This record gives sequence, structure tokens and C-alpha cells, in this order.
Amino acid sequence: GRFTGPGRREIGHGALAERSLVPVLPPEDVFPYSIRVVSEIMASNGSTSMASLCGGCLSLLDAGVPIIAPFAGISCGLMTENAPDGSIAKWVTITDILGEEDHFGDMDFKVAGTTKGITGFQLDLKINGLPFEIARTAIMQAREARIEILKVMLASLPAPRKDLSQYAPRIQTIQIDPEKIGLLIGPGGKTIRRITETTGAQIDIAEDDSGKVFIYSNNADAMNRAVQEIDALCGGGSQIEMGKIYTGRVTGIKEFGCFVECLPGKEGLVHISELADFRVRRTEDVVTMGESITVKCVGIDERSGKVRLSRQVAMAELEAQKQAGAAPAEAPVQ
Repeated sequence: GRFTGPGRREIGHGALAERSLVPVLPPEDVFPYSIRVVSEIMASNGSTSMASLCGGCLSLLDAGVPIIAPFAGISCGLMTENAPDGSIAKWVTITDILGEEDHFGDMDFKVAGTTKGITGFQLDLKINGLPFEIARTAIMQAREARIEILKVMLASLPAPRKDLSQYAPRIQTIQIDPEKIGLLIGPGGKTIRRITETTGAQIDIAEDDSGKVFIYSNNADAMNRAVQEIDALCGGGSQIEMGKIYTGRVTGIKEFGCFVECLPGKEGLVHISELADFRVRRTEDVVTMGESITVKCVGIDERSGKVRLSRQVAMAELEAQKQAGAAPAEAPVQ
């Protein structure tokens, strides 16, 4: 047979199916995926666009797309007999027209929708106008047929599958406080890189400062770990508090000081001048990587969320409490 590119008929049918499908797609914040539905018609003796719509609904359900409601479509036809004055003397509407009924008939009325309403339609006429009575009859007839089709479809697959295909990439959008974007990024991007490296997930932050965080992963486990890390860091859990003393682990050593993780996923900087009550030439002379030290939060930047810690102040306060006989107020890492 002849093989050519899509013509006006194929493009028009695809546009009708797309228009009828779009109203039931989930919003981006619920299902942030690009969706492509391909319908290949090898042969037909009916409405290929409505068949594509029904098949598209089942394919979306099978793929786990949380559509707002199942949908289907049907094509109605019309046979008329004219009176001598040219008016319609007799007429009958036909449901799910065949190829011959489409060719010899006077109407091809495609109607798509859910059980609650219409999402798209297309009307082709070979007569001069359509009386309202005929249009109303065709719409009601199409609704009855659509509901029957949906019953058959939903008997096979009543709802979207709970899980996506194991081969589908995972995408999740979470909302954090916009003021904590800097906390998630960390100094020089250190925190977000650490989460990416430890979980294997890719993390993107919306550029509009809305606090939307997009997480991409090839498997559910990496996705869950990334979400937990971000939630622990930016969620409503424990935060480093101003003036509080913590016992934490040294996570990074620099020429200008060291970073200490006071709470899971939450760290601050101890400047080299705050390491001891004497002049420190090299950070490594006082602390080592992974060592547990006691520090006090002496400052939190309101814009970036960066935390300033002091080992010198913490040691002095603990020594004073010890001499006074009071219990030290430390907060160990969980």
C-alpha cells in the first residue's frame, strides 16, 4: 500500500482526541511528567478518533497516570428523508456508525467525555443545518453509549495502577519554605551536592523562588531517601537554635575553620578564631575529620540560613557550669 506522512484527516483526528483528553489530565503538581499517547490505527470500520480516545484512556490507566476521571467517546450518525419543500420529514440517529453509514449518512457527530460531562466534540454535516431536537437526541444518545463503553472499559481496569512502571523515572515535587532555599543549597552548593551524591537522585530548585523542589530518580528507594533528607533539612523538624549548645560531628575541615553537623543534615561553621581560647594556626591542630566536638550556636544569617558556631564559647560555658555544679546543656546528634 501507499505510505505517506499524516494528512489533514489524521492530524484532525489527533487534535480532536487531544482536546478531549486534556481536560482530565492531572495538574503538574500532582503528576509532573510529560505524557505522550500514540494510537496506531491499522484498519477501521468506525470512528478512529473515538477509538483512539478509549484506547488512550486505558493506556493512561495502565501507565498509572492519575487522571481526574475515566473518559470515552462515541460517534453518532443521522439518516434523513426530505419533504417536497426541502425540510426534514423523517430522521433517525445512529449510534457508533460504520464506514458505510458515515459515507451515505448526513451527519458524523463525535462526542467524548466522562460520566459527568463532555470534554470534546466535533460535528460534520452534509445537510443545511441541524434542528435542535435532532442535536439534543444525538447528545443524549451519545451519553448513554459513552456510559456503556465506560462500564466495559472499567470492568477491565477500574482505576489507575498504584505504581508506575519499574522502568519509568521517578519525579516528585515538594514544597519547602522559600526562606530555606539557601539552607538546602548550602555554602557553595555543598548541601545539595551531598544529598545528590548520597541518594543518587537529581534535585532541581524552581528559579522563581517559590520554594518548589523537583526530585528526579531512576528508582523509588533513591527518591524516598532524597525526600527524607530534604524534609529533615527544610521541613518542620528540629532546627539549630540560637544560643543552644550542641555536640556534633566534624564534617569538613577548611583553612578558615571547620563544619560541624549539629543535627541530622544541619550543620554550621566554626571559624578558626572560635576553635579555642588561644591562637590557632591550623584547623587540624585542634580538630580532626569525624571528631565529636561541643559547640554553641552564636549566629544564624536570616537570608541564607547559614549557622555560625563557636567551640570556644561552648567550652567556656560548660566549664563555668561545671564549676557551679550545674548540668551541662548539650544536645547530641540524633
